Parts: sequence; C-alpha cells; structure tokens
Amino acid sequence: MDLGKVVLRRKPDIPVIRPRASDKTQHMQEVSAKLDLSKVIRLLEDPLTANLKERHLFVLKKLLKRSQNGFLLKELVGIAKILNICAEKVKDHPEYVPILCEALQISSLPFLKEKPSDELNYAQDVIEFLSHMGCLMRVSDAEVRQQIVESVKSFYSCVAPKQLLDGLRPTSPGYRLQLLEHSDLAQTLLLSMATLESQSSIKLQLLKTLQILSSSSDLNCALILDARGAETICLHMNEPDPSGQILFHASEILWNLLERGSKDKVAAQLCSMECVVSLKEAFFHLLMNCSQHSDLQLRNDLLVITTLIADNPNSLLIESLFAKQLMAFVTFPELKNHNSVVRNFKLSYNNEDLKMKKLLLNLLVLMSKDFAAVQLFREEQVMLAVLTLVKPPSVSLQRQSGSRHWSSVQQEELQLQALATLTTIAPLMLDEYMSCQGNACLLLLLDWCVGQDTFFGEGHSFHGTGGRGSKKAQMRHCIRVLRSVTSLGEESVNQDLCDQGTINQLLGILMQMEESPDEDDIVTLEIKSDIQLILSALCETDMHRKELFGSEGVEMAVHFLRKGSDKFYSGLGHNKLILSTVDCVWSCIVGCYTTEDYFLAKQGAFLLLDSLASSPRCVHGVVLATLLELCDNPNTVSHILSWRDEGGQTAPKLLLQLWREEEEDLGVNRDKYGVITDPQRPILSQYQQEDTQLLLAANVPSATVLEISENLRSKIYSIFCKLGFQDLPGLSTKDYVTLSIIKRYLDFKVCEVWEEISRELRLANVRPVSPDEEALSTICKISEDTARKVIAEQNSILEQQEKEDISEEELMYTEMKSHWKQRELTAKSWDTYVSKTSNYEILKEVRAEREKYIESSRTRSKHPDAALHPEEHFIGQVMSIESTDAQGPAGVKLTLARAPIKTVGQDKVEPTTEDPEYFSTVSAKD
Repeated sequence: MDLGKVVLRRKPDIPVIRPRASDKTQHMQEVSAKLDLSKVIRLLEDPLTANLKERHLFVLKKLLKRSQNGFLLKELVGIAKILNICAEKVKDHPEYVPILCEALQISSLPFLKEKPSDELNYAQDVIEFLSHMGCLMRVSDAEVRQQIVESVKSFYSCVAPKQLLDGLRPTSPGYRLQLLEHSDLAQTLLLSMATLESQSSIKLQLLKTLQILSSSSDLNCALILDARGAETICLHMNEPDPSGQILFHASEILWNLLERGSKDKVAAQLCSMECVVSLKEAFFHLLMNCSQHSDLQLRNDLLVITTLIADNPNSLLIESLFAKQLMAFVTFPELKNHNSVVRNFKLSYNNEDLKMKKLLLNLLVLMSKDFAAVQLFREEQVMLAVLTLVKPPSVSLQRQSGSRHWSSVQQEELQLQALATLTTIAPLMLDEYMSCQGNACLLLLLDWCVGQDTFFGEGHSFHGTGGRGSKKAQMRHCIRVLRSVTSLGEESVNQDLCDQGTINQLLGILMQMEESPDEDDIVTLEIKSDIQLILSALCETDMHRKELFGSEGVEMAVHFLRKGSDKFYSGLGHNKLILSTVDCVWSCIVGCYTTEDYFLAKQGAFLLLDSLASSPRCVHGVVLATLLELCDNPNTVSHILSWRDEGGQTAPKLLLQLWREEEEDLGVNRDKYGVITDPQRPILSQYQQEDTQLLLAANVPSATVLEISENLRSKIYSIFCKLGFQDLPGLSTKDYVTLSIIKRYLDFKVCEVWEEISRELRLANVRPVSPDEEALSTICKISEDTARKVIAEQNSILEQQEKEDISEEELMYTEMKSHWKQRELTAKSWDTYVSKTSNYEILKEVRAEREKYIESSRTRSKHPDAALHPEEHFIGQVMSIESTDAQGPAGVKLTLARAPIKTVGQDKVEPTTEDPEYFSTVSAKD
C-alpha cells in the first residue's frame, strides 16, 4: 500500500426511509395518545390545573393543529365539551377567544370518519355537536358569534377536503345537513337574535344564515316556527339598519316559512298587534320611500303577507288602523282622497304598481268575511271605486285622457280583478251597489262584451283565462257578478234588472253564443249555465217575468234539452248546463199556462222524459220534480202517457224501474220478485233501521221525514197520482207488483211516522194515556194489515202470471207436437214413394190396387141416367191423413176429395191419363 496517499473511504449510501401509510396512521395514533381528549378535559376542569392558562392554550393549540383537516366523528363529544369549557372561560379570559374561533372554523370543514359505519354510529354525536355550536352564541364576543354564523353558512357550500392521512375519509356531502335538521341549531340561532341588539352587522349575517336554513329544509322551517320564528322575525324587521338589508332578509325568511312551513302557524304568529303594527310600518315606509325595483317587489311581498293575515279570523288589521289606511290606496287613483298619505303618493303605473293594485283588490275579498271590514268599505266608498274599474276600457280611457294612466293590458287585468272582487262584495253591500247603479254598469259592460267593435283581450292574468283574443273573460266575470247578486232574491235588485230588459238581453246573448261556430269550452259552458241560473232567479217567483220569458225562452230551453246528456261526464261543464237547463224549465216555464202549453207543444215533456231515461242518477230528482210541477197542467198527462223511448219503453214503466233502483239503493227488504218480505216495515230503508235507537231533539227532522226529500220515491208516487194507477201502458207483471206498493206508499208513510212517534215515546220513557196508546197500536196494526193485503195482491198477480205462462207453454208444446207430427207424416210419405220406386213387388201391388179401384169406380158410374150426364174429370185434394198399425207405406191412409171439371165444347170426356195415384184414396200395403 502506498502510504503517501490518503485513501478516503466512501460510506455506503443509506437509503432514505419514508414513512409508509401505516406508519402515518401509527404516527397519528401516537400523537392522539399524547393528546388524549379525556386528559385535555381533565386538564381544563381539574381544580389543581384549572388556572394553568398558558398550559391550556398550549395544549389546545396543539390539539387544533392536529385536527386542522377536520374533527373525527368519534371525538365530537369531547370536542363539544372542550368548546363549552372554553366558552365559560372566555368571560374572564379573552385569550380563549382565538381558540374558540379556530375550533369553529375547523367545524365548518367536513367531519372525518375512519370506517364507513362511523356515519351511522356517531349520528347522535353529530346532532349534539351541532346543537352545542348554536349554544355558543351565548358568548358575547362578536368575533365568536361571527365565526359561528360563518361556519353554519359554510355547511351549504361545497368545501374541498384537504389532503388527508390514509384511513380517514370525509363524511358524505349531505350527511351533516341531514343531521342538522334534527338538531336545535336553527332554533338556537333564532333565539339568539335577542342578544344581538348592539351588533347589527352580526344580526344581518344571522338573518342571512336563517334565510339559508329556512330555504333549504321543511324541517328547519318547522323548528323555526316552533320557536315562534315568524313573530320574532317580524318584530325585528324594522330595527335600525344602515345597510338596508335587514327588512329584505326578514321578509325572505317569512316567505320561506310560508312556502315550506305551515301557513296557519305563520298567520297565527303574525296576527298579534305588535306584528301587525310592525308590518304596517314596514309597508308604508317602503310605499312612500321606495325608488328601486327591488324595493317595489319587497313592498308587494309585505302586502302578500298582510293578505295572509287578513285571511285569518283573528287578524287585527282593523284594530291597528292598518286596514283603514290601506283603503285609501284601494280607491286611488279612481277616487279623490284628501288623506295626507295618499296626497304625497304617486303611482308609476308600472307592473309592480299593477301588482300592488291587484293585491289590494284581492285584500277586499279576504277582509269581507268580517262585518266590521264591510262597514269600513262603506265609509271609504270602495264600491264606487270598484265599479269605476269595471267600466269598459273605452270609457275609462276617455276619462283619463290627458294624464298618465294604466295601459290597455293593465286596464284589462284591473277590470277583471275588479269584477272578481265585485262578485264577493256586491252581495254584502247591496245598498251601495244599487246607489252606485251597479246593475246599469254591468249591463253596459255586457252590451260592450257582445258588441262588434275590435278588442283583443290579452288574457295574461289568472282571471283572463280562456278569454285571450276576445271579450269572453269580461263576459264570464260580468255574468258571475249578476248571478251572485240575483241569487240573493232581493226584490228591488231583481226588479231593477227586469225593468232594464235583462231577461230578453240574456236570452239573446245565450242564443247568439249557441249560433257561434266555435266549439264549447269550459268558459263558454260556464257562461251559458250562469245565464240560465240568472233567468231562473229572476222568473221563479213572478208570473209577469215568466210571461216575459215567453216563447223565446221556451225555444232556448227546448234547444238545450235536445242536446241530451251524452257529454255529462266530459269534464267541461256540460253537467252544470244540463242541471241549469232543467232548473230554468222549472223556474221560468212551469207555473205559467201560456209558456207551459207552448213548452208541451214543442215536445218539452218528451224531452224531459228523454233526459230522465238517459241522464245519470244525480239529475233524476230535479227532472222528476219538474215533471211533477208540470203535471198540474191538464195537458201534460197525455204527453207523458204517449211517450216512448228508443226501445219502446213507456213512461210508467220507466218510473217503476226508477222506483226499484231507488229501493235497492236504500236497502229496502224485497224478494227476487219485488214482493214485500217484512209486513211490519214495508217501505223502511236500511238507513232508517240504523237510526231506530236514536232520540232526536224536537227541532231536528226525523229520518222518516228527511227520507221524503232525500230520495225519489215521494216524487214518483206523486206523479203516479197524476197519471192514475189503472190502464197504464206497457207494464209487465213485475211492474204491477211494484205498482201495488206505490199505490199504498202514502198509507205506509203515515203509519211509519206514527210508528216513529211511538218509538220515540218509548225511548223517552213516556207512556201515552190509554186511549192514545190504543190508537197507536191500532194504527200500527192497520199498517201491517195493509202490507199483508198488498202481499196477497202481489202473490195473486204472480200466480195469475204463472197460470198465463203455463197456458202459453202448453200451447207452445201443442204447436211443437203438431209440427213434429207433420214432419213424421212427410217422412213416411217420402218413404212410401221411395219404396215404390225401389221395390218392384210393391210397385206391382200398388198398380194392382190402383187398377182395381179404377174398375170399381167405372162400375159405379153406370146408372140409368148415365147417358144424360157427360163424363167428368176429377182433381183430387187431400182431406186427411191417417196412420194405421201396419208397417211401411201400408200404414198411411189418405182421404181425397174430388171436384169435377167439365171441358167447354166437349160432350164426352175421356178418362184421365194422369197418374191415378194423386186422385184416389188408397192404402199403401207392404
């Protein structure tokens, strides 16, 4: 070795050993072991170490540094306890505030799980942790409260998880939000608003958080409402706010509670005087000071919330003077108002102002349920303002010429909204309606609706449905108002309409609509049925008006009756039209002989019977009642008896069928032939039998009395009383069995009432005096005897029918026997003929017999006077066929009759050359 050289030995490369995943987990577990939460909690709570603030902060910072990527689900219980301890120490030691803020910031990150099952196993711990987060709002430090609000808001944002150690995974995105709904966090945050009087910025952030909570979950809304959230938010909406955002977010929270929570709870909480006053202040502040579009929208939102309160019967809108101030804006700008609030208010006539005006009109409808509100309407001349809006657009625009006004589209929407409002409030304010000439205004509008001037309805609003491009929507609502007014039966109103020619005007409109080539839709059918109802209300009690209805009205009713009931279940409204047509016949035609006779001449009775036969059961009662009233006319009975349907069914048979169907539906006891099975209860329904043990009050109608008006039997019986019970056409035995019950219906019903009286006396433990008790017993016995007589009569009818059936059956069998006998004889004759042609021996015998017969006939014909008589030819005719006991052709004996035929110009007739087989009486032998 060369000692002069320094040999440097190179150390072998030492490989870099990086910690493996398992090592990281092990390292984390070692750190966790060093920072055991139980030891940390003991350090914070132990009286010996409770004052070691520096050590506390050191350990807590170390704990938070370890959990900077999120808290473990299994540690949430310990973390929550540590946070509560720190919150208590903050009061005296502000140094803990950064610890709380950092922990709350980490809480905004997704929780971490080691196993997939941790989400389910630690769900309750998460719920309690979230509830504890809300409780930290008790800390008065603004920074802590701000961090709580920010952390809760971050729950609804997508936070990308940081790089995690192997073995740890973040919880699913919706896991924490789902468990938040089961915690008390939303309620706690709401209740903490009372502690934020001096921290307006935090209150605004808290409102934003509550807005997020209420907009994302129905359960959160329910929790907020359980804590009287609607009332709390409403009372805080008018607090001083430099940013001007508190009112906006408060109204948004109320909207969320209305949409996702219980409207009844929201309305109940907002009906207090304090809340109504708060809403009033907020609304009028926006009304007088709003300039931006968002402020106008917020104003209308508050008006919608006010509308919700008005729908509650316990609202205090009138007591708070909120309603009175709103009425000034309801009548603006249609009427001049000297109110200082209105004097300084200017409409922009934009869409938001249009919405406000429509909301105010809708508010009238909701407030009209209160009598005090109606009185307020009278004082503020609401009726005059609404009728001003109802006028045709041309009139309204002329009045506003030279000034800013609503556009034609806006005017149309307001007109329709005013008509809808008038439908509700006009019947409640008839005096004001008449003093403002409401009838004339509506009839003027009706004339405009049927006019030929060009008008294209936009139909954008809800009330404009079905009227786009026409005046149909205006006509629809105008007719609705007239219907609501006339249905009250107020004579002064109806007489005023008739004096202005309403009957003829409505008939003309109705027939004009019928002549239109357009197909019927829902709106058109509603207009037609409403017009008929108006006519019925006008003519029902006045004979002169029925005469004004006259032949034109009869033609209209007949026209609609001819349509039939094929489209009854179409869903468009044909069912209402059919019912209103029958009602129109009842109210406008029946009772006046001139219109009745014209109606009968137009086959009106036939059409009613056609409707009875083809219409559903719900129409039968009205049709039968109309027929019954029409039967007072002596000409009606003959029309009813002469009616036949397409199958030849008569009217009495149809009525009897309806009776049987009615009894089957009522559960009346009958056998398969329709015979009474219980003489003690001949017509009692199942429903009456169920009420036999009930003792009703004296002012309550009994089941027996109600039964008369609730089913068809009394009407059918009354019609038969008009038609008679004898010589009815087209009845079968089953019909006569049913008719025998109908004939005694009144007797049974009277006895049923007395039986009910007797039963009620027994239930009340009242014993009648002896004569009355004997009379009741006799009446019940008479009823049973009558029922037994009817049963005997029914059995007699059935027996007679059975005898007739047997007689017809015997006759039928006789005809059948004769027919088969004839077939047998024909067969035997054919066999005989065949045997003669196929068997030579039989043919020889027949020929011999025939020649023998001919010879015998010639011998008998020689007589002393034979020379004086010319020979005659005879044509045989079969007189009878007899069968003997012999077999084959010999068993058939034919008897023939002969008629002589003399040929003209011939003195002597040669013997016939025809086959004598067909002209002689022979016996076929084997």
